[in-house]
Amino acid sequence: MARTLFNLIFFAFICFSAATGCATPHAGISRLGYAIQVGAFSEVTNAERLTARLQVRGIEAFYFKRENGLYAVRFGDFPTRAAALANARKLVSDGMIGAYFIAPPRQLPSTKSETVIRKAPAPSLSRLPDETRKKREEATGGDRDMGAIAARTAERFVGIPYRWGGNTVVDGMDCSGFARAVYNLCGVSIPRTSREQFRTGDTVAREDLRDGDLVFFGTSEQSINHVGIYVGDGKFVHAPRRGDDIKISSLDESYFAKKFMGGRRYF
Repeated sequence: MARTLFNLIFFAFICFSAATGCATPHAGISRLGYAIQVGAFSEVTNAERLTARLQVRGIEAFYFKRENGLYAVRFGDFPTRAAALANARKLVSDGMIGAYFIAPPRQLPSTKSETVIRKAPAPSLSRLPDETRKKREEATGGDRDMGAIAARTAERFVGIPYRWGGNTVVDGMDCSGFARAVYNLCGVSIPRTSREQFRTGDTVAREDLRDGDLVFFGTSEQSINHVGIYVGDGKFVHAPRRGDDIKISSLDESYFAKKFMGGRRYF
């Protein structure tokens, strides 16, 4: 009887542990809070320069291209609007920034609303064939998939010379910093490095990749050294090397086909 009772308690403990473990399958991934957005720069170098200044202060900032073609800088993950305002005003008084905008947390799409999708950034696919662009526009029309929003956001970076934090970070951070910036714009915070990003999210096989999934490369799963954002048709957007333009590449290219280590999904 005592042994039976022990077995029942042990079984219950195992079930409870499994249940609590499954409650947070994406450790290291969280919803982004309020952020501070600065600038409407016509030249990307101005946005890059401000980003570098903020990075020197220990502020994890990134720049991006807005729908109107101007560049802006965004940073911060604050729990309340008041906290974001306080930090922005302090930076203004320190002469670090000028006019600013407080970006509220992004409402992730649900089955009850399509509001976020309608406000999604318009894709910039000038470097892609017209046929591909048409297919993607049809696929995302009225779609509630945040992955599609991430993919279209990533495409808007194509052609931008990207440096994650200017010259203040080590080589190899640009690709993961770019992925992190895109996900930040989608309201999701993911880890900083490609290795940490690889260890989170749901594993996705190449044949099951969907828009917005991250694709990883390296010599082994323990030596991940590059990451990109999948945008469909076997292609992904990435920051190839430090200071190079953001570009679209194919998973079928010999280098990437050889080094492909798998995909991860976070939405």
